[in-house]
Amino acid sequence: MFTTRPTLQGTFGMVSSTHWLASQSAMAVLEDGGNAFDAAVAAGFVLHVVEPHLNGPAGEVPIILAPAGGEVRVLCGQGPAPAGASVEHYRALGLDLVPGTGPLAAAVPGAFDAWMVLLRDHGTKPLDEILKYAIGYAESGHPPVEKIGETIATVRQLFETEWTTSAEVYLPVVRPGALLVNRTLAATWRRLLAEATGSTREARIDAARRIWREGFIAEALLRQSARPTYDTSGERHTGTLTGDDLVSFRAAYEAPATYDRNGWTLCKAGPWSQGPALLQQLALLPGELPARGSGDYIHLLVEGCKLAMADREAWYGDAGDDVPLQALLSDPYNEARRKLIGDSASHELRPGSPPGRTPRLASPAQDVEGRTAFDALGLASGAGEPTVSEYGDPIVGEYGETRGDTCHVDVVDRWGNIVAATPSGGWLQSNPVVPELGFPLGTRLQMTWLEPGLPNSLTPGRRPRTTLTPSLALRGGVPVMAFGTPGGDQQDQWQLPFFLQVAEGPAVRGGLDLQGAIDAPNWHTDHVPSSFYPRGMLPGQLTVESRVGEEVVAELRRRGHQVTVGAPWSEGRLSAVARDPETGVLSAGANPRGMQGYAVGR
Repeated sequence: MFTTRPTLQGTFGMVSSTHWLASQSAMAVLEDGGNAFDAAVAAGFVLHVVEPHLNGPAGEVPIILAPAGGEVRVLCGQGPAPAGASVEHYRALGLDLVPGTGPLAAAVPGAFDAWMVLLRDHGTKPLDEILKYAIGYAESGHPPVEKIGETIATVRQLFETEWTTSAEVYLPVVRPGALLVNRTLAATWRRLLAEATGSTREARIDAARRIWREGFIAEALLRQSARPTYDTSGERHTGTLTGDDLVSFRAAYEAPATYDRNGWTLCKAGPWSQGPALLQQLALLPGELPARGSGDYIHLLVEGCKLAMADREAWYGDAGDDVPLQALLSDPYNEARRKLIGDSASHELRPGSPPGRTPRLASPAQDVEGRTAFDALGLASGAGEPTVSEYGDPIVGEYGETRGDTCHVDVVDRWGNIVAATPSGGWLQSNPVVPELGFPLGTRLQMTWLEPGLPNSLTPGRRPRTTLTPSLALRGGVPVMAFGTPGGDQQDQWQLPFFLQVAEGPAVRGGLDLQGAIDAPNWHTDHVPSSFYPRGMLPGQLTVESRVGEEVVAELRRRGHQVTVGAPWSEGRLSAVARDPETGVLSAGANPRGMQGYAVGR
């Protein structure tokens, strides 16, 4: 099978991420004696610098990790809604949706603390050795990828007239050949290191966490939240973040949600993420699948995806025992749901009814007979909804609204430690740059509904249901693969055919065919409500890469799918690493789409 690159193989260490500088920085940590967790944290902070349009320190990150010989755990770096972020407060401001930008959309920042906890508990390196790569790129500059310049150019007027602190950092980048320099961010990390004192490596990391929650960083974040800021509502609002919100947050470990298929166990974050939707898609599949890449195959996967994502809308959220996850993943439930998949494409949003439960959807999503959530919100169909570029990157609107995108990094080391992380939020287009810190607040609360009684209603102290969804797979009970992708609502859609091809497809050089599965044509549907402002949906819509072939497109259209044929390399941006527990051979592959993702290793 033709692939754009080889699946890398070696025995020392492997890294794959969405930016070559992050991948190489992580590899440098491995070369310097660090382990996979040290390397992942270093890459995470470099991603803040080199992909600021996709993530930042005040965003969020779910992490799935498997220490060598230990249990798979999820480390949650998704902060909750502040104590003052209630439906009543937002409704009193005349809002029907949480804005897509501005401090009113900011959850309690979670990424920084999660990275610190990972480094403290599982890493080996001191914090200064981990941050030096990010500090170097922020202080001395780096050549920005084209997408950064395109994003900045789109929001230039907003920066010039309203978000002037962002203009100071980012408008110089629009000049051809200019380096992206963020000396304020570098100074923030240098000051953090100077103030984070302690007698041990772990004590210094905990001191850094306290500074984030209570010190100069917290003070600057709170000042920014209190500044009236122009957002996608067309008004200026202040945020709800308080000092108590920052002090009370701690990144925490959880058990993963899991599903078994053909000797593999797939591990995901819980229903506060969309991760279980991938598990439900697997549970909805029959034992025997149609020929990979055929019209029958894509139809089966897409229709199963619609059912799983409809359940996401009706049942997922940070609602504790009110989320019937065990029932949603059970064989009897999915055997019954599988019967709903017919020969024709569904144009309805059909959540299921776990035993004794009645599904409820947010009001804009209730009307599925030919109308979209845009119509239900009084918008023209597609109005305000960013489209995607030829590489599948969401295009940012002039007021900073975006359908959401992110980064990803996977690392495996020679000792068998393996980790997957999907950092996001705190985009340069999400909020003004905090002038004292060099980075903005996030906007993850836009994923909640201003309608009481839903699993994902805006609720103080609850996490907004995030789209971020890294994956870790076991074979025969042993961790063997970490993977993930940017892409908002598309993440678990793109990961399904990738996983099936790796787990049930041919091997390459005796190992997993990671690069072949990444390179294979992919697709997504916008059939369900977007998780991002303004929460649009397009019933029956299906976007496929042109490489699926004209016959497949014709078959999908015959079945009633509203097919959009995208550019040949526009769907999916996966990264992956793997380890063969029998031989110790390590593997890695990276996405060629957009000419940005890279795997490195030896």
